[in-house]
Amino acid sequence: MLPGMNPKQMQKAMKQLGIRQEEIEAIAVIIRTKSEDIIITNPSIQKVNMSGQISYQISGEEEHRAIEEEIEISEEDIKTVMEQANISSEKAKIALEEHKGDLAAAILSFQK
Repeated sequence: MLPGMNPKQMQKAMKQLGIRQEEIEAIAVIIRTKSEDIIITNPSIQKVNMSGQISYQISGEEEHRAIEEEIEISEEDIKTVMEQANISSEKAKIALEEHKGDLAAAILSFQK
């Protein structure tokens, strides 16, 4: 804010410059990167439209959370582990999930 300018004057000046601002109510903001989620809790969000260019100004409490990869396990993989380790499909699926889809590791886990 500019010194000596009250909020109403600031809003009027912004409007004259073609800048529109609105507050967005939210519970949290999640920014997803390749390796983590950045979660902003208790956010204060301002959407600013300046001559058609929209930007967001976000402030709040920051938290980081690693992204866990979701592994796709095919029926064929489950069948392979079942046959090689001589186990049920449920146990085969659990072993594949525990070993992040690695067939060899899942099979070897039953040979110990």
